[in-house]
Amino acid sequence: MLFTKLRLSGFKSFVEPTELVIAPGLTGVVGPNGCGKSNLVEALRWVMGETSAKKMRGGEMDDVIFGGTDSRSARNLAEVVLGIDNNDRKAPAQFNDMTELEVSRRIERGEGSAYKVNGREVRARDVQLLFADASTGAHSPSLVSQGRVGTLINAKPADRRAILEDAAGIAGLYSRRHEAELRLRAAEANLTRLEDVIATLEIQAQTLKKQARQAARYRDISDLIRRAEAVVLALRWQAAVDAREVAGEELRGADAQVATNAGHAAEASTVQAEAAARLPALRHAEPRPLPSCNASPWRATSSTARSAGSPSSAERWPSA
Repeated sequence: MLFTKLRLSGFKSFVEPTELVIAPGLTGVVGPNGCGKSNLVEALRWVMGETSAKKMRGGEMDDVIFGGTDSRSARNLAEVVLGIDNNDRKAPAQFNDMTELEVSRRIERGEGSAYKVNGREVRARDVQLLFADASTGAHSPSLVSQGRVGTLINAKPADRRAILEDAAGIAGLYSRRHEAELRLRAAEANLTRLEDVIATLEIQAQTLKKQARQAARYRDISDLIRRAEAVVLALRWQAAVDAREVAGEELRGADAQVATNAGHAAEASTVQAEAAARLPALRHAEPRPLPSCNASPWRATSSTARSAGSPSSAERWPSA
């Protein structure tokens, strides 16, 4: 893969859209100090997935956006687009179906940055693997920035080994191996966690089996209780029916007795009415006649005594 162009907009000192064509062979950028030569290298590093603001000579990543001058206002976004020739088909499988690749990184102030490859959003990890397969990248030794020449000369053997691996084109393999190791560790952690979950589920399964047995026993006992209650209710219903029949017979006997007593009461009322009807006639009946004057002396004496001591017949029984 070969770089073909670099387009910047709002990135550090490149406030206006600027495009740098990278032709085959050696391409050099010449200019006085402060004209933005280092910003071009940092733009390459940034679009290839750099995440450290210090390596971009800033306090935070938003510092790569043009901050404004006395004559120009600050911008709210910056974008860098890197064109890649993929005719040799060495890109990762997800990007290897195209001959021209455009990798872009866009950042908005306070919103973070986003990566795109040919207009399709991708992860930062995908972009880093793309450049690692091409033996380059934001942290590749092949990208020598200002002040790193002495560091490369005085590098330790481990650092020199990284340079050789990058030159051999196996940096992407190491990156993939590292990613695979991370995935394997995550899988092992998940397996360990899965074993713990399985053990917990087995304990819960034993508890659920015990509860299931108890529930089955409860269901059987409940059926027996319902059947017993049904038998008891049937017996109570039959006893209530028998008691109702007995009460009905007693009620019919009581009704007959009431009817008999009512007949007797009616007869007594009739007799009473007849007696009451005869009573006024008896009250108005004539009294008995008084004795004659030629009665015996004893009778006279008695009559005289009665006359003196008690009222006469006429006084006691008034005439009609």
